[in-house]
Amino acid sequence: MRRSHVIAVLVVTALAAVSGVVWSVWSSAAKTPGFLTQPVKRGNLIATISATGTIEPEAAVDIGAQVAGVIVAFGKDEAGRPIDWGSAVEAGTVLARIDDSLYAAAVETAKAQLDQGKANVLASQANVLQQQANLLLATANWDRAQKLGPSDALAQSAYDQYQASFEVAKANLAAAQAAVEQAKAAVEQYRAALHTAQINLDYCTIKSPVKGVVIDRRVNIGQTVVSSLSAPSLFLIANDLRRIQLWVSVNEADVGSISVGQPVTFTVDAFPGRIFHGRVGEVRLNATMTQNVVTYTIEVDIDNSDGTLLPYLTANAQFEIGRRQGVLLVPNAALRWSPQLGQITPEARSASRGALSRPERGRAEGMPQATVWIQAGQFVRPIAVSAGLNDGTYTEVAGAGLREGERVVIGAGATKARPEETGERNPFAPQIFRGQPSGQRQAQEQPAPSSGPGIPSAGANR
Repeated sequence: MRRSHVIAVLVVTALAAVSGVVWSVWSSAAKTPGFLTQPVKRGNLIATISATGTIEPEAAVDIGAQVAGVIVAFGKDEAGRPIDWGSAVEAGTVLARIDDSLYAAAVETAKAQLDQGKANVLASQANVLQQQANLLLATANWDRAQKLGPSDALAQSAYDQYQASFEVAKANLAAAQAAVEQAKAAVEQYRAALHTAQINLDYCTIKSPVKGVVIDRRVNIGQTVVSSLSAPSLFLIANDLRRIQLWVSVNEADVGSISVGQPVTFTVDAFPGRIFHGRVGEVRLNATMTQNVVTYTIEVDIDNSDGTLLPYLTANAQFEIGRRQGVLLVPNAALRWSPQLGQITPEARSASRGALSRPERGRAEGMPQATVWIQAGQFVRPIAVSAGLNDGTYTEVAGAGLREGERVVIGAGATKARPEETGERNPFAPQIFRGQPSGQRQAQEQPAPSSGPGIPSAGANR
């Protein structure tokens, strides 16, 4: 008894599965080919190029240190607070101070050397006077010796001695004069060394060269600054945050549509729902390539008089490349879709090698040729149009045979007629009769007359 019960359950389960499969196959016969359509509408269209970028200060100055040392203090801003991020500074404002002990000592050493050099000049000038006196004496002795000549009154050796003394005195005077010039040159050298030492000492006080706002401070008190071939960056100062720029990377395929003065709108995540405006200021020519993708940097000038926008915010920009008002618009999918040969009306099929192949039909000046398809019963027929701007969803079109409200095909697929329309029912499902007359039952069981293969149902145009 128990075994027969199990067998009965298995048989019922198998029959249910088979009936479901048969119903699925049978119900698929009620599906008819249809087309997905959308109406042609008239409206306004704005074509844009989308790109991302970063907000940058219009001009920023990187302040570095030209000497090495330890940061011992920060300067004060106009409010008397230590220089920090966001501090407003004037040209000449002290930003930081480096320990100047070594540089002050170098200045004192250079001063002492300069004083010593000046003393050497005085000593050498005094030596010149002494040598001039020696030359005067030697000249007088030599003149007397020449008048007497070698004779009984003047021995030959004495004569030669006077002559030698005269020559030596002249040489000593020339050497003394040269020593004066040398001492003066040394003074200039010491003066230059003092100037260099003083400059290095002044570099220990780091000042702002411009008026602006500190947007970055990269050093702390007690930190050692090491000057090398490139000056270390301590502060970054933006000249004027009321005028900022948006630097946008634009693909090479779109850069030809961008020009100076073009309007730009953008949004930033920091202020959701708010739209900012700017204009293209410059198209940089130094393109960059990343993974074989070439991009150009576009500078967008922005008026930030209210100080809302902050440096280095990420922005989503829209470059307006065209605007149309009151034009016919079709979905972009309508221009991409093309039917199979059997879906085209016989008339259009026979004319496909004629009128449709002539690009001038329905063409507007300066607009590329395109084709949209209009449903005609179970077929579609083409309309030649000219395609203009598109905003990513809709495209501007113009064509003699296209009217507002007409439905263009954007896709094709099978649609299933409702059972109450076709009279179909699952033959394996139990039939429940609710006291209907036999005549009505027979009418219900009769299949609805078909309108022919390939004709879409009433709900096809969705």
